[in-house]
Amino acid sequence: MSASLDEFKQLVDAEEFFQFFNLPYDPKIVNVNRLHILKKFSLYIQEIDANQPGLSSAEKLSQYCQALQNAYATFVDSNAQEQKLFKVFNQKPKNVVTLTEITSDSEVESD
Repeated sequence: MSASLDEFKQLVDAEEFFQFFNLPYDPKIVNVNRLHILKKFSLYIQEIDANQPGLSSAEKLSQYCQALQNAYATFVDSNAQEQKLFKVFNQKPKNVVTLTEITSDSEVESD
């Protein structure tokens, strides 16, 4: 891989990351899940940096490439609601009672 870590740090858009690593991707999947793919990729990068601090630049970029592939693959088979990467997907809506919160009268009486 002839690319440098400094070049990597300049990337912003999801497409730029795929092009940087020369990875194939479906633009439709990226358009629908762009922020989620980048968030998952970012979490993977944080994990790599924290758990493997002694990696060379080339090793780090190789790990990052695999991390992007994994982040993308997650959203080929899943969706944002299932992954719950952002706070909004983990918040309980106000003024809503879920079915799991509803108990029958017989359940209440037996307690």
